[in-house]
Amino acid sequence: MHPNRVELSGRLLEVGSLRHTPGGVAALQFKLAHESQQEEAGVKRKVEAEIGAIAFEAQARLIAGRPLGSHVKIAGFLSAKSKRARKLVLHVTNIEFVEGE
Repeated sequence: MHPNRVELSGRLLEVGSLRHTPGGVAALQFKLAHESQQEEAGVKRKVEAEIGAIAFEAQARLIAGRPLGSHVKIAGFLSAKSKRARKLVLHVTNIEFVEGE
């Protein structure tokens, strides 16, 4: 098995409508804004990024109920958006809401 694991923190920037797949699985697309300071080649640099993500079932319902700007820590894996659209999307398998940030 080849590793494909991503952990990221940020705030909810955009949240789509909760929908259901043809098989009846709850799904929710959203966008996460990340800001941090990372070390690269011995130098600290500010990192800012936005990433598209999708969550299913329990995680989708959790995100759907949160306001924009909520701080979260998410974990999941990267996959192409579809067979035709090769843009990467983060598939969320675990979400934790960070209170007080």
